[in-house]
Amino acid sequence: MLHGSPIGTAKGPGDNTSEFTAIAPDPQQQAKFGEFVYFQDPGMVDGPVIFGRIKDRQAVRLWPDEYMAQPEVNPSHIARLLGFRGLGFNGAQVQGTDLYQLNIQILGRFDKTLRDFVNPRIAPASGTPIYLATAEQLQTILSRVNHVDEGSAYVGDLISRERGAVPIALDISQFTSTHLAIIASTGSGKSYLAGVLLEEMMMPKNRGAILVIDPHGEYDTLQDMMNLPDFQAEDYRPAVKIFKPEAVHVRVDSLSEGDLAYFLPNLSEKMRFVLNRAYRHVNRAARAHHNGRYGLADLVAALAQSTGSADDAEEQSQDKSTVNGLTWRLNSTLGNSQVFDDDRELNLTELFRPGQCTVLQLNDIDEREQQMIVATLLRRAYDSRKATIKGTSHPDDPNHLGYPVFCLLEEAHNFSPANAAHPVVSATILKTILSEGRKFGVSIGMISQRPGRLDSDVLSQCMTQCTMRIINPVDQNKIAESVESMGRDLIGELPSLSKGQAILAGAGVNTPVLINVRTRKTRHGGQDLDAPAEWRKYFAGGQAERNRRDREPVREKSTTPRQRNGMPML
Repeated sequence: MLHGSPIGTAKGPGDNTSEFTAIAPDPQQQAKFGEFVYFQDPGMVDGPVIFGRIKDRQAVRLWPDEYMAQPEVNPSHIARLLGFRGLGFNGAQVQGTDLYQLNIQILGRFDKTLRDFVNPRIAPASGTPIYLATAEQLQTILSRVNHVDEGSAYVGDLISRERGAVPIALDISQFTSTHLAIIASTGSGKSYLAGVLLEEMMMPKNRGAILVIDPHGEYDTLQDMMNLPDFQAEDYRPAVKIFKPEAVHVRVDSLSEGDLAYFLPNLSEKMRFVLNRAYRHVNRAARAHHNGRYGLADLVAALAQSTGSADDAEEQSQDKSTVNGLTWRLNSTLGNSQVFDDDRELNLTELFRPGQCTVLQLNDIDEREQQMIVATLLRRAYDSRKATIKGTSHPDDPNHLGYPVFCLLEEAHNFSPANAAHPVVSATILKTILSEGRKFGVSIGMISQRPGRLDSDVLSQCMTQCTMRIINPVDQNKIAESVESMGRDLIGELPSLSKGQAILAGAGVNTPVLINVRTRKTRHGGQDLDAPAEWRKYFAGGQAERNRRDREPVREKSTTPRQRNGMPML
């Protein structure tokens, strides 16, 4: 069905079979970059409409320079005095001489059954009228799900229309099965957008089981959800658990051989061999006598026992030296850490539960320890979900996960960096989950301000992308290489995006769209400090005056008699 008057006419084919050009006077400036238009299928009489997206706009005729010579006079007034009346479409009068060539990418006919576009592989004939898509049409074709329905995450509104006119929603079932990436420069609003997504996933219509890895302590304001009416239903109220750094523990017996080798510094090949031998020994003994449980002292004892296996005295001496070096490293790293513990750990059912958002605050924890925490938690969640799917775990087990889980990682480039000099322990399990996790219900969301520092394999596995302002050319190239669904025209738009604007692409939407991110319902915890306000607060509190008095030199009483007129005073 055609709506209203056309905004232009097709001119001819574009650079490839999925593009064409159109000419439009556009006096009302409606044909914006990223806007959606449509035309009638040229291959069928009264056929369905074919949608397209404007990817470029160039002027082909503007006001003559003579009309612009006097800035205080509107050029259209000069045109009227000269009797100029431009003809628009359907014979309508338009003021002005401007004409624009629009480069339009053909999306195709929207199939309501497939909920996807079917490309006709043919451009419209020259002279075919081009219409601006209506808000009703766009609500149907852009989002895979309606923004108020179950399984939807309403994240913002189409950037080319008024706020609220075309709400855009991500399909949660898609990005929780094929993973999610939020990429933006510092200050562009990536943590704010992540907060919006978390709010949507915790709504009564979704009730997610979510874990947030928070290296900077920015997500504690999500607790506001527990008291806001928008997040409550008759049978539901979300829970938000915040674990401070001192409450985050990793049990020693949950570490793998690779974890230990990664965490202990400067291991020789001989040390790795002896450590692996002791590790296998202590695990066999623990499974036989202690239900798989052991502590740091047990691992150290297993190391000590390995020195007696050599026959040669010199070899025994070398083994003893190796064991002493390993023992020192174990005690100085695991033994002196507040993270690693013989008994305490975070049970998976304590971290993951439908209707619960858990935030692990890892600020004040060393980066290598953060990587170990992420590696062990993700590995445990992945193994638990595999055991659940295969039916080998019991529901009463405190680590039994009978439901899919979603993990959101801030500063993801720290957990899977590109071109790392040495393999990072968390990168291996991340790649495993990103490639195989969808089969077992473990999904990952990654947030990074430097995609150029994020492993390409990891970024390319995130099939839904939310990209905000990116200025660095290296980061733009990394996105172009890793994100198949985002064309060069959209990548070229990244530097010009304002704070709070984003490009959504990939499996979560039907086609890439530019949005204004909606306002959060909870407070944003990632605000930058207002330095001038803090400086003024310093003076307003009287601290400056107190410090001034404290800095005044203390005047000691003189022991020399004062004099008057050269004579001592008694």
